[in-house]
Amino acid sequence: MIDQKPVQTNGFCPVQLIYQHPELAVNPRWKMEKTLRECWDPDEEVLRCFGIEKDWLKRWPRELSGGELQRFCIVRLLSPKTKFLICDEITTMLDVISQAQIWNRLLMLSEERSYGMVIVTHNMELAKRVCTRIIDLREINRR
Repeated sequence: MIDQKPVQTNGFCPVQLIYQHPELAVNPRWKMEKTLRECWDPDEEVLRCFGIEKDWLKRWPRELSGGELQRFCIVRLLSPKTKFLICDEITTMLDVISQAQIWNRLLMLSEERSYGMVIVTHNMELAKRVCTRIIDLREINRR
């Protein structure tokens, strides 16, 4: 249930998962523009904010680095209809500066759009910086 309503099972699902491996989350037969616009049509400001260059839209997934491809996978799920993001190790393939930029933008958007995030990570320092609540699964297993 989201907002006291059952989660939609047809059309756009308000709970979106961003995978750790972006190369497995895109259709290799689609150019990046089609992949990006699969869920919604982000404006140029959102693309710029996440470091997506306009000429990348005409490329195939195999023509992008893992970090570039992951930026597409993140942005394509940031539709105004999104209510929750499940983020599974989404920035592990990025350098620390890019990681910080992506997380800062995601946190800013989550505040602006009032969506929640479940963040799956092995990086406790990241969790401490971006999470309001941490559940350490190692602690659960010890009980």
